[in-house]
Amino acid sequence: MINPREQARKPKGKTEEPVELVAEVRAEEALAAVREQAMEPLAEVLGRVEKAYAAYAEAEREVARAYKASEQQVEKTYKEAEQQANSVCEQAIEQALKVREGAEQQAEKAYQKAVQQAEEAYRRAKEQAKNVYDENVRQALTARKETIEQAWTVRAEAVDQSWKIFSKEKK
Repeated sequence: MINPREQARKPKGKTEEPVELVAEVRAEEALAAVREQAMEPLAEVLGRVEKAYAAYAEAEREVARAYKASEQQVEKTYKEAEQQANSVCEQAIEQALKVREGAEQQAEKAYQKAVQQAEEAYRRAKEQAKNVYDENVRQALTARKETIEQAWTVRAEAVDQSWKIFSKEKK
């Protein structure tokens, strides 16, 4: 190939040189056209690669959004479950408190009834003890009176007999 710069330096007096120059210009144009054609598929491939990368990046962002949405849904579900568990727990505690209060009231009633029955039994036992005491005292007083009367009678008889013996002896 002939360098076009060298041809430009050559004197233009010869007719062969312009033909060569035209051929070289056409060759350069053809070469530029080939380069351009080679660049078009490369640019096309590069464009497709850029589009594919953009689609990949968008898909990656979409996956991240889906994960975020899933995480938020799981968090929401957890919070609802926690709230429901708290509610059930509070209801169970309230129910247990009601049951306890009912049991305490029943125990208080049973205690009061037992105290009342014990007081009544105490009064009856006290009354019975008083009656037994009174009866024993009455019997003891009666026995004492009878014993004293018998002793008085025996004494009187003994004194009478002693006087009779004394009076006979004096005679």
